[in-house]
Formats: sequence, C-alpha cells, structure tokens
Amino acid sequence: QLQLVESGGGLVQPGGSLRLSCAASGFTLDYYTISWFRQGPGKEREGVSCISRVDDSTYYQDSVKGRFTISRDSPKNTVYLQMNSLLPEDTAVYYCAASLGAYYCEGFVNYEYNYWGQGTQVTVTS
Repeated sequence: QLQLVESGGGLVQPGGSLRLSCAASGFTLDYYTISWFRQGPGKEREGVSCISRVDDSTYYQDSVKGRFTISRDSPKNTVYLQMNSLLPEDTAVYYCAASLGAYYCEGFVNYEYNYWGQGTQVTVTS
C-alpha cells in the first residue's frame, strides 16, 4: 500500500520540542520533494517547510525559521521535522506531503502532491 504516515505529535509546553516523522511505505521518498503543512484551529492550511528531491535544499516559512529543521533519512525512508522553541501558535495538525513533479522548494505550497499523510496533532500549551 502506497502511503505516508506521520507520527511524533503530542502535547508540549511552550519552549519545548517535538520531532515529527513522515514515513513512506510502498515508494521511495528520495524521488520526491517533501513538504510539511499545518492547519491550526480556525485557520487555513499553510506551508511550513520543504526539502528538495534534487539537492535536499530546504525552505522554511518565516514564522518557523531558526526553530524548525527539516531533514531526510534515506535508509529509513523518512523525513523529519524537528521543532524547537515551540509556541502556542504552532498548535495545529501537521501533514506531510510528497510531490514527484516538484524538483525544488520554490513555490512549494502550489505544487501538486501525489501523497498526503493523515496528519498528526501538535498542541503547545502551558
């Protein structure tokens, strides 16, 4: 079965950290540009971060720069989103998505994605 599965979400206090995982089954993530999106309560979905299929170059939304890090672990066929210094406004359902047609991250929010994960909830609260 071809699918993406996210994990690693949870409840954390402001200033805390979480590492989200996006694992693929049935296909190889190295061939795809991978992006993380999130949708907070009452908000529209927004692009958070992206990693290119060509050279692993990355992109971050301004609000997460310096706090989040996206990375690829090829042997594990998994992409991670390390989230540090979490803020209450980071509370959202986080989704990973894989695009075969996208080579780089410029304009990643507008790409066509072949696969989406089911989402993992991140809640930042004291």
